[in-house]
Amino acid sequence: MKYLLEKYDQPVPRYTSYPTVPYWQDSPTESEWLTALEEGLTPPSATWSLYLHIPFCETLCTFCGCNTTITKDHAKGLPYTDSLLKEWALYRERMPHLGKKPLRQLHLGGGTPTFLSASELDRLLRPLLESANWEPGLSEASIEVDPRRTSREQLAVLRKLGFGRVSLGVQDFDPEVQRLVNRIQPAEQTRAVTEAARELGYTSVNFDLIYGLPKQTAESFTKSVDLTIQLRPDRIALYSLAIVPWIKPAQRLFKDEDLPAAAEKRGLYEGARAALLGAGYREIGMDHFALPTDGLCLAQDNGTLHRNFMGYADLRTDVLLGLGVSSISEAPGAFYQNEKVLPLWERKLNERQLPGHRGHKLSGEDRRQRERILQFMTRGAARLTQEEESDARLYLKPMLDDGLVTIDSQSLSITDRGRPFLRNAAVFFDLRLRRAKPSTNNTFSRSI
Repeated sequence: MKYLLEKYDQPVPRYTSYPTVPYWQDSPTESEWLTALEEGLTPPSATWSLYLHIPFCETLCTFCGCNTTITKDHAKGLPYTDSLLKEWALYRERMPHLGKKPLRQLHLGGGTPTFLSASELDRLLRPLLESANWEPGLSEASIEVDPRRTSREQLAVLRKLGFGRVSLGVQDFDPEVQRLVNRIQPAEQTRAVTEAARELGYTSVNFDLIYGLPKQTAESFTKSVDLTIQLRPDRIALYSLAIVPWIKPAQRLFKDEDLPAAAEKRGLYEGARAALLGAGYREIGMDHFALPTDGLCLAQDNGTLHRNFMGYADLRTDVLLGLGVSSISEAPGAFYQNEKVLPLWERKLNERQLPGHRGHKLSGEDRRQRERILQFMTRGAARLTQEEESDARLYLKPMLDDGLVTIDSQSLSITDRGRPFLRNAAVFFDLRLRRAKPSTNNTFSRSI
C-alpha cells in the first residue's frame, strides 16, 4: 500500500462540483443567472436548498481553507444579518415564485455561524423562513458550529426554528495538535455542546475531524477517534488536511517536518476507519461515516446520496442558492459565486445588484460529465459508453493493473482496495482538466 500511496498522491480535485472552479469560464450575467435559476425551478416538482455563509471568526485556525473574516468585534454581526436579508429580498423581488417553491434544505456555514448571537440568529432566520415555503418535518436545517463559541441559548433558538442537525468542528482532541493549529478546544467543550444539542432534540450531530495535521501521530489520533466514538455522533466527516498555502498563507506556518508524510498520513485515516467500522459506523462515499440509522446511510441504501459544495447530503434539490459573501449557487445550467471580499459584496447589495463575482455556464458536455462524476463520487461506479470504455482502459491502465478500479459491462467501478484513490479515478470523467493538462501543482490539494 505504501507504494500505491506514493504513486497516486497527486494534486486532484475533490469534485464537489463539475467543472471545478479553476476551469470555470463564460460567467453568466445577472440576467443569465436569473434565467438559469428559472430553468431549475420551472418543473412543478422543483425544490431548492439555501446556504447562508457567515464569514466571521474570532481567531484563525491555521488549517482552515474557508473564506473568513477574523474579528472579535461582534458589532459586525447585526449589519451582516441585515445585508443577508437584503440579498434575500433582491432574489424574492426578481423571482417572485422563489418563495413558493418548497425549500427542502437550509444550511448555515462559515466562518463561525454562531459568531452571531441568539437574537441575531433569530432576527436573520425567522423572517427568511416565514417568507419561504418551509415545511417542518419535510424540510431540514443544519448549522456548523465552533464548540468554543456556541451556547445552549443559541442552540435552543435554532431548535425552535426547526433546526435538527448540528455539525461540530472538532478536528483533533490532542492539546499539542490544537496548539499548533491555533484552536485550543478542551474535550469538555465539545461534550457539553453535543449533550446540549441532544437534550434540545437535535436528531443528528456531526463531528468534523481532520487527519494529517501537524504533530499528529497514530497514537494521538487513535485517542481522538476513541473519544469521538465515546461521544457517539451520528455522522463523522474525516477530512484530509488540504495543503494549499498558495491560497491560504497561514498554512505556511506549518513546518514540513511537522506534517505526516503520505503513507503515515493515510495510516491515520485507515486506523480511524477501522475503529469507526468496528464501532458500528458505515463508510459513506469519501471521507464520511454514519450510524446505520442516519439519513446518509439511508440515502446510500436507496441511491439518493448527493454531493455538492456543502459535501454529502441525503437528498438532492434542483437548485442550491447561496447567500452571503463568497457563497456559491448552483442551477442545472450555471454556477454563480458571490463577491469574496466583504466590502464589495456589501457595495453591490447597496446598489441593488446581485453580488456576483464569477460563475460558469454549463455546456451540454459539462452537464453530462457532472452527472457521471456525481454518480462515481456517491456510488463508486458510473456507466461508460462503448467509446469511453476503450479510453478508460487506456487512461486508467495503471489503476486497472494495480487493482484499484474495474471496468466491466461498460461500467467503471472503484474497488475496496482503490477507495483511497476515488478522486484519482474520477479524473477520467474530468474532460476539462484532461484537456488543460495542468503543469503546476498549485491548483488542487493532493489526493492523500
